[in-house]
Amino acid sequence: MSTTAEAEKPPVKSSRTGLVLGLILALVGAGGGFFIAYSGMLAPLLGGDDHPVAPDESHGQDAADDGHGSRGSPQQNAGNTGFVPIEAITISLGPRGQSRHLRFAAQLEVAVPHIAEVQHLMPRITDVLNIYLRALDPHELEEPAALLRLRAQMLRRVQIVTGPGFVSDLLVMEFVLN
Repeated sequence: MSTTAEAEKPPVKSSRTGLVLGLILALVGAGGGFFIAYSGMLAPLLGGDDHPVAPDESHGQDAADDGHGSRGSPQQNAGNTGFVPIEAITISLGPRGQSRHLRFAAQLEVAVPHIAEVQHLMPRITDVLNIYLRALDPHELEEPAALLRLRAQMLRRVQIVTGPGFVSDLLVMEFVLN
């Protein structure tokens, strides 16, 4: 009789909370992974160069320093990299009563054949960086990893303005928050 009573009981419904929680975590993880990959934060970690130099571009280049500087080993196209300075940008932050300022200066790492083209686009580059930095909240700048995140975002914006293959890195020369 006890076996028939147990058989007549309806099965206990399992909670769907675990399934919903798993689905939400999977969506958040996928969104975070997409953001990190899309914003270009993975490129420096993976050591890959977004714009490899074709073998025919390195022939005929003088290995001597051309005044723009170079970096990397001789096997990495020494003398094929120049630097284009970005004028210092000073931005007021927060409400008028607090009068905090950010002073930012940087240089763009550019392949030597494209230096003139990047210099020609410098007003657009400065405009894009100015708009981006003005949109930031002051408390965002005080975070420990803020400079890394800001650098990746600014490099991505500069690469959109200049086009693919022109700017390979953004080097922060001055980042003063007072």
